[in-house]
Amino acid sequence: MKKILTLVFCLQFAANLIGQNGFIKGIISDSKNKETIVGGNVVVDDATGTVSDINGDYFFKTTAGKHKIEFKYVGFKSQIKNIEFKDNDTIALNIILEPDSKTLDIVVVSAGRFEQNLKEVTISMEVLKPSLIENKALVSIDKAVDQVPGVNVIDGQANIRGGSGFSYGAGSRVLLLVDEMPMLTADAGDVKWTALPIENCEQIEVIKGASSALFGSAAMNGVINFRTAYAKEEPETKINFMAGVYGNPKRKELIWWQDANPTYSSVNVTHLQKIGNLDLVVGANLFDDDGYKYLGTEQRYRVNTNLRYRFKKIQGLQMGVNINRVSTKGGLFILWATPDSAYYPKGLDVSNYTTFRTNIDPYINYVTKKNGRHSLRTRFFRTENLNNTNQQSRGDVYYSEYQYQKKFNNGLSWTAGTVFNYSEVHAEMYGIHFSTNASFFTQFDKKFKKLTLSLGLRGEYFKTDTVETRENINWLFDASKPIAKQSKVKPVMRFGANYRIAEATYLRASFGQGFRFPSVAERFIRTSASGLEVYPNKGLMPESGWSSEIAVKQGVSLGAWKGFVDIAAFWTEYRNMMEFTFGLYGTSDQPFGGLGFQSQNIGNTRIRGAEISIMGEGKIGQVSVTTLLGYTYINPQQIDFDLAVDTIINNSAKTNILKYRYKHSGKADIQFDYKKVGLGISMRANSFMENVDGIFESSFFPGTKQYRAEHNKGDAIFDVRMSYQLQKNSKIAVVINNVLNREVMGRPADIFAPRTYVLQLTIKI
Repeated sequence: MKKILTLVFCLQFAANLIGQNGFIKGIISDSKNKETIVGGNVVVDDATGTVSDINGDYFFKTTAGKHKIEFKYVGFKSQIKNIEFKDNDTIALNIILEPDSKTLDIVVVSAGRFEQNLKEVTISMEVLKPSLIENKALVSIDKAVDQVPGVNVIDGQANIRGGSGFSYGAGSRVLLLVDEMPMLTADAGDVKWTALPIENCEQIEVIKGASSALFGSAAMNGVINFRTAYAKEEPETKINFMAGVYGNPKRKELIWWQDANPTYSSVNVTHLQKIGNLDLVVGANLFDDDGYKYLGTEQRYRVNTNLRYRFKKIQGLQMGVNINRVSTKGGLFILWATPDSAYYPKGLDVSNYTTFRTNIDPYINYVTKKNGRHSLRTRFFRTENLNNTNQQSRGDVYYSEYQYQKKFNNGLSWTAGTVFNYSEVHAEMYGIHFSTNASFFTQFDKKFKKLTLSLGLRGEYFKTDTVETRENINWLFDASKPIAKQSKVKPVMRFGANYRIAEATYLRASFGQGFRFPSVAERFIRTSASGLEVYPNKGLMPESGWSSEIAVKQGVSLGAWKGFVDIAAFWTEYRNMMEFTFGLYGTSDQPFGGLGFQSQNIGNTRIRGAEISIMGEGKIGQVSVTTLLGYTYINPQQIDFDLAVDTIINNSAKTNILKYRYKHSGKADIQFDYKKVGLGISMRANSFMENVDGIFESSFFPGTKQYRAEHNKGDAIFDVRMSYQLQKNSKIAVVINNVLNREVMGRPADIFAPRTYVLQLTIKI
């Protein structure tokens, strides 16, 4: 009998314990735009908790009694609620979070493919807001990216901290993403900046350093992620008109126009609206440019739309499609005739072209009740090039990526996925080629109280026609004993750490590997440009490398102005680096006896350097001030340089300094706003480009060697701007680019535009 009573008592006690639960639920939203917050953290007693789902809803079960519940999200002030639960209580509590104005909180997604605070990421990053594009009256994204400290865009090709030189539009070590999906062409693997919908820009995130572990090939020097915007709660229509005129250069002999100076004009239109559960964004651009170079005209139209539907009956499910189409025609040349006829093409060799760029991006996202996130993204990207120089081509890219992401209550975020990429190229100068890329990746990000750790791994497989990945897998710091030989899968990894050593001081360190397979253009191109021959190299080998850095980010404030000072030291090395190099690659019966350019594995290279940048925003007194400043120093070297081999033909300086790099570069952009008036100034400064292909200092380019000798001190370009708020929804601005009218040469035989005057009108409805 005692045993029975004891059993009954234990069962009753257990039932009471089971019944002593409390439940809390609600919605977390943003006070500024009234939108719900996805991924908001709910932390109970500084230990367990949950996160809000795709609709901002949260639900958590705890024990009866008193509990401290904290609601927080990056960039917002935390809220703490002390709540006492009775048995089986269900408390509904909606939370509205206020933006945190005490610190400069910038949210990014590129570092780990989930939202993080910029100060806590484990790698160097810069962020460009659309206000910079508007303030500078830019017509293409490359002009904005060129304003980032440590980034140089040379004739359309981006390089970060000297990781690339100039490769004549073929191959890129910087991966351009649009909404986290690659936007490199199927043939040349290069970037078409004018295809990006500048009229629909939410934010541009620039990662400095090898990022192949998370983003794949071509990210070995860094990543530029162009994020498009989605509709907010209130509908918005924005119209931007621009009209520009090229002024006269200082040297009268450069002027080719007669009656009137060349001009350009641009119109951007964007409309964003929510229609029930449908998010709609439509945009368009028209651009017409006479060109400051003779016959260097451009006419462009672009249309784009983003559609996203959020299902009511299936919580957490979203489907959508992004579409972008751009058509461009005009004239193009890459080399001047002479320094005194710098705006004329060499031999009047102009390519009259018509190009089409189309991408269609269907996707589906699903967030489970336990906050696991499934994402399937696809892209069809077609490029068509039509011209009069036997360089016509068509390239199709079919891209698909499945990704799973899970945020755990202990601060761990796990991301994993797989990618399949297939492309076809049909071209006069390449032939017909088929390429396949398959990969898998995983990354772990763990946030402790003051420490953030990141570890990523990726495996890459490539095949172009019958040539596929064949790489030795080595130990991390010992290549003498490979783990595996001739593997079809190339693994790359990265790890990083960020530690908050004081209230506003963050110390970080990172190491990342990169791997890049040759593009179709680099291996198979056979063409000529301005009289220079370009030869194929079917035996071109993939390149690999790594980059590392140690850095400190210090928060600073001046009144209501908040910002960060970031100081970084970096070290990058490449094995079998690919660069276009001038030499004897043809036969004696070919033009110039077989001399020309060819993509070559130049050997092992090392780039070391340091960088300091300052970014911030806020008010100093009654004036709003936004800044982006930076200085970068690099020492780019070819480790196994041999003067007997690397002669003056392909090395003008007879030195181991890598070609087409600036050792010193400085960037600055400062915007002042007071009531209705805005003032701004931009600066881009570079030291002398010490080493180029020796052909540019030969008799083939008369006067170019002397011109480089006379302009060997480096130079800077300054832009100024002024705006006035006409009404609440309209603003007029005047921008003067290259205000000092400096004659600046980027790569050899190509100089920048003279002073240019721009009038801009922006209307928001």
